[in-house]
Amino acid sequence: MIELRDVSRIYRRGADPVHALDHVTLHLEPARFSALMGPSGSGKSTLLNLIAGLDRPSSGSVEVAGTCLNELSDDELAAFRARHIGFVFQFFNLIPVLDARRNVELPLLLTHLRRKEREERARTALRLVGIADRAEHLPAALSGGEQQRVAIARAIISDPEIVVADEPTGDLDAKSASEVLELLHELTERFGKTVVMVTHDPRSERFVDETFHLDKGVLVKPATANTTAEASR
Repeated sequence: MIELRDVSRIYRRGADPVHALDHVTLHLEPARFSALMGPSGSGKSTLLNLIAGLDRPSSGSVEVAGTCLNELSDDELAAFRARHIGFVFQFFNLIPVLDARRNVELPLLLTHLRRKEREERARTALRLVGIADRAEHLPAALSGGEQQRVAIARAIISDPEIVVADEPTGDLDAKSASEVLELLHELTERFGKTVVMVTHDPRSERFVDETFHLDKGVLVKPATANTTAEASR
């Protein structure tokens, strides 16, 4: 599903090069929940952005869902993201004047679906994440955990193969964080989604199938299957 081969990403800070990623090779199987962990500045978000088609490598190749992203134009990358990638962020990014259903419906406004079908799909997505009864509530009336569930519903409404999550529990209490992590795991178990998450939270390791550790742009620990995940939950 996701294959990075000898990938480096170098930025410029003035005249000085910054090696955000340094010759990273990584293979992620489909329908798995993977975590990218490491200290701030380790390259986690850069790696996630490359997988999501939001950034390009300085060298090496990035293949996602059978497509080599290096070869795509900016417009083709945008179309690829719309078809294949769902995004979940730390701060939810919900529109405060829209209720939960309309927030979830937003990605479908770029399609040719009729209004009734968009509404039905949004309600289905909210039901899948367990908050169908909150469809008409504004974000301010929802808890942090509920807002993140709305964000996850929005991420999956277009039925993407891959969901990328950048610190999805960073703004949540422990109980809500566990519920969101369980939900992300369920996306792989029940619906076959490939989920890739950046996180600082060590509690997340018991929910994921494998963990990748980065430090200073280098993959410092190979992925390990989390065979005790079910027993820990």
